[in-house]
Amino acid sequence: MKWKFKRFLVKLLKLNNTPPEIALGTAIGVFIAILPMYGLHTVMVVIAAVLVRRANKIAILLGTNISLPPTVPFITWAGYEIGRYILRGNYPALALVDFKQLTIKKVLHLYPPLFLGSIILGLVCAVVFYFLIYYIMTRLRKRNQHKKIRHQKRYHAK
Repeated sequence: MKWKFKRFLVKLLKLNNTPPEIALGTAIGVFIAILPMYGLHTVMVVIAAVLVRRANKIAILLGTNISLPPTVPFITWAGYEIGRYILRGNYPALALVDFKQLTIKKVLHLYPPLFLGSIILGLVCAVVFYFLIYYIMTRLRKRNQHKKIRHQKRYHAK
């Protein structure tokens, strides 16, 4: 059992590991993490991993780590404010007091701008992370190739 799991993990790590595939996986994970679908992120990661075959599965999971407890208030606030700006409805600015006196009615009223704004924020962050991770992975691959070539030259020179 232990060896089967280890082989599965190694196969998973090697699957779809080009810079574009890793960047795509990270971007999908970041998008999922920013969506205000609290409690459903894991389910969404599994669905995305199955549907988007080209994306690196581990990167999807790692990309969701942008939404950790220290960052959630900022992500939620930014998503809400973006949605509030776009919808221009009767949506108040968020304050700490709102969270202390939260009711289902208040959540349902505040959710439309939060959801819309989070989709927009998620798309923007996903694009930024795609290009950032693509750049980093491409640089790392080139550096590792140069190291490999230097090592081979030294080894064959002896």
